[in-house]
Amino acid sequence: MLDGSARIALKTDPRFDRYVFIERSAVRCAELEALKTEFPALASDIKIRQGNANTEIQELCRKDWSAHRAVLFLDPYGMQVEWKTIEAIAATKAIDMWLLFPLGIGVNRLLTRSGEIPESWRRRLNLLLGTENWYDEFYRVESTPTLFGTAEDRVVKATTETMGRYFNERLKSVFAAVADEPKVLRNSANCPLYLLCFAVGNDKGAPIALRIANHLLTKGLQ
Repeated sequence: MLDGSARIALKTDPRFDRYVFIERSAVRCAELEALKTEFPALASDIKIRQGNANTEIQELCRKDWSAHRAVLFLDPYGMQVEWKTIEAIAATKAIDMWLLFPLGIGVNRLLTRSGEIPESWRRRLNLLLGTENWYDEFYRVESTPTLFGTAEDRVVKATTETMGRYFNERLKSVFAAVADEPKVLRNSANCPLYLLCFAVGNDKGAPIALRIANHLLTKGLQ
């Protein structure tokens, strides 16, 4: 068994001043509460918030962050994170963000080869990416001349690498700085599942934060 992100955060030395864990499931919230017993010295600084992560994080971001700094790790099961939540995090100019972007388990599965995408899937992608122009970025139409002097069109879907680059550029549009080479996390069949992205909230802290993050993304994470 491997430690989850909550336990890893609690084991970090030097420690964080406070810990906020957000979980919608009541069962998993109870498991998080149990960590207070496992880490009694940190118990008074651990807060569990049960609810939708988008709602809870946006509420946290509305506080005055001028005298605070934080590191946020967003690890959704799928495509639950909304772009407006990412914008709220960036607007604090105080929170550095690690995010597991659902590259293979989410976005790639909704982008059909034909280019015909159901409206409900389009809305989900719009919420995740914060724009509707993703379609023009992820698809192109190629025309091939035929023997009869006419053109035959076919839709070509972008690669997962193109999708990942697109999302990383979206992060750069709202954060002070973003790691240029996010790490692709793959399954045992070498298929890309997630893209581990890093974004810096504050300009002053950007150089050292990026240096640390780039080391982790290229050498420190196995």
